[in-house]
Amino acid sequence: MSEDIRIIFMGTPEFAVPSLNMLLDNGYNVVGVITQPDKPQGRKKILTPTPVKEAAEKRGLPVLQPTRLRQPEAVAQVAELRPDLIVTAAYGQILPKSVLDLPRFGCLNVHGSLLPRYRGGAPIQRAIINGETVTGVTLMYMAEGLDTGDMISRVEVAIEPEDTSGTIFEKLSVAGAKLLQGELPKLLAGQSDRTPQNEDEATYAPNLNRDDERISWSDNAQQIYNRIRGLVPFSGAFTLWEENVFKIWAAEQPFINNEVSGSNAPAPGTVLQLTARGIEVQTGEGTLWLTQVQPAGKKVMDAGTFARGGQMKPGTVLG
Repeated sequence: MSEDIRIIFMGTPEFAVPSLNMLLDNGYNVVGVITQPDKPQGRKKILTPTPVKEAAEKRGLPVLQPTRLRQPEAVAQVAELRPDLIVTAAYGQILPKSVLDLPRFGCLNVHGSLLPRYRGGAPIQRAIINGETVTGVTLMYMAEGLDTGDMISRVEVAIEPEDTSGTIFEKLSVAGAKLLQGELPKLLAGQSDRTPQNEDEATYAPNLNRDDERISWSDNAQQIYNRIRGLVPFSGAFTLWEENVFKIWAAEQPFINNEVSGSNAPAPGTVLQLTARGIEVQTGEGTLWLTQVQPAGKKVMDAGTFARGGQMKPGTVLG
C-alpha cells in the first residue's frame, strides 16, 4: 500500500534528513521534495543548497524551492505532484490552506518540541536557553495556525548539562524519524489517534535575533552558560570587548560560588583571571569560565590559547 501513496516531503536543515531517508529506505513513494531556496554561506557568500536538497538529489528525487509557498504558482506546482500525504520537518514556511487541503491523508509535521510547548521556529535553541532538562519530538497534523494542529504521538528526549543545540538537533532528528516510522503505517491504515492541543499550555519559540545572541552579564552563571550552549553551533553567543564583537562558543558548566557573588563582587562582565583553563568572568551570580572564544576578525580558538596572548587583562569589563 505504501508504494501507491504519493508523498511530498518538505524540509530544509539537517534535522529533516533522517525523516526523508526513513521514508525512502522503507519503500514509501516520495514523488517530490520541497525545500528552501539555496542561500549564500560563509565569507565568500557561496550559494549553498540546503541539506535536504543535497539528500534528495543523491536519491534522484525532484526538488522544488519556492521562495514563498503560498504564491499561486508554487501551490500549482505542489498540486501537479498529486500528493496523497505531505510530510514536513523543519521546512521553515507555514503551509497555506490551499496546500493543506491537497492530500487526502493530510499534512504531517515532525516538530522538535513537546507540544503545545515551544511552538515556532526555534524550539530546540530556546528550550536549552531556558534551561529545560527534557524536550522531545511531536508528530502532528498541520493546521493553519503556528504548530496548532492535533497531535498524533510524542517522544521525550533528555537534555544533558553538556548538550548544545547541535547535539540536541541530532538526537531529535533521529527520534523524529523513528517516531514517524512507527506511526505512519497506523495513520495510513486509519488507526492512529489524534489529540487536540491544550491552548492553555501553549508557549512559543520565535526565531532567534541578534538580541538573543548577546550575553547579559547581569544574568547568573547558569543562565549565561545555557545561552551559550543554546546558540552552538549556529550563531554563537557574543559580548563586546573594546567595542568589538567577541564571540563565545563554549564555557564550563558553572558552579555558583557565593564568595564572589553579592555586594562585594566585581561588576558583572569583569574579567577576573586569564589562565590555561580559560577566561573567568564575573556574572550577576557566580563566575563563568569561558573555554572557546573568537575575537573579531579571528578564527575560533581555545580560550587558554587566547589568554596566553596577553591582549586581554584582568579587570577588563565585557559588555
